[in-house]
Amino acid sequence: MLFETPSTDKPDLIGKPFKKVHTVLDLHVMVSRWKDSGETIALVPTMGGIHDGHLSLIAKAQSVCDRVIASLFVNPTQFGENDDFETYPMNEKMDTKMLRGAGVDLLFLPSLDEIYPKGFSTSITVSGISNELCGAHRPGHFSGVATVVAKLLLQILPDVAIFGEKDYQQLMVIRQMVRDLNISSQIMGVPTKREKDGLAFSSRNLYLTVKERIIAPKLYRVLCTVAEVALKQPTNLKKICEKAKEDLTKTGFSSVEYLLVCDSETLKPLEKIEAHARVFSAVRLGKARLIDNVPICF
Repeated sequence: MLFETPSTDKPDLIGKPFKKVHTVLDLHVMVSRWKDSGETIALVPTMGGIHDGHLSLIAKAQSVCDRVIASLFVNPTQFGENDDFETYPMNEKMDTKMLRGAGVDLLFLPSLDEIYPKGFSTSITVSGISNELCGAHRPGHFSGVATVVAKLLLQILPDVAIFGEKDYQQLMVIRQMVRDLNISSQIMGVPTKREKDGLAFSSRNLYLTVKERIIAPKLYRVLCTVAEVALKQPTNLKKICEKAKEDLTKTGFSSVEYLLVCDSETLKPLEKIEAHARVFSAVRLGKARLIDNVPICF
């Protein structure tokens, strides 16, 4: 199967052609050219602030498809009133340099008007799964995500679109949307890329002070502890999670929005461990909102 046995060989990036486009029309020209020649296409959507986590998605895309398109667009519709849209850590010049160095074939860098032209009035809501976890704390966020990702998928119709499991709820929302709308692209998740101390790579890590950066990896360690203890005490999840939230607060996190053991498909909180479960959390640390999750492995 094309996407079940990816190659482990790294592509030769020296002298590899790179093109940047700003309009959907120019995007269509390149995509049509590749599809007419029988080449497969992978899409890696990003909002910039490119880091090693993004590069791991690019590497996965290169292993399963002939061509890789990255998009770079900070989507305003997924930010709430108190979110960081105006200060989101994107540097177009540096992001472009990193994506080009990673061997991306095409960078789609649209303007706001290109994605949301005058009179744009459509939004996509994936009910149910969008209401859990981050959805309960960021109203409208996943509608913004679903709408912009649907646009990108329909503009390109890639064979595969790649998303990281750090944003696990986003991944599941997009999979549901693609099923519901019969979009032909395969949605592929990639395990979370982490720093050596366990902190998940995130563009928002740039908000952390030196002191906060020392505290931040403890989120991952606490989640791993919850997963381990939950296996030993599968019917005591509420108490385990409450203890973990207390530990995070004592460690120095500003607040804990949630820390829950949930079904990995529905994202509904569990009262006891079942076959498919993950530990999810969102915390505040200074100016940064950090999210992370780990699977509970039997």
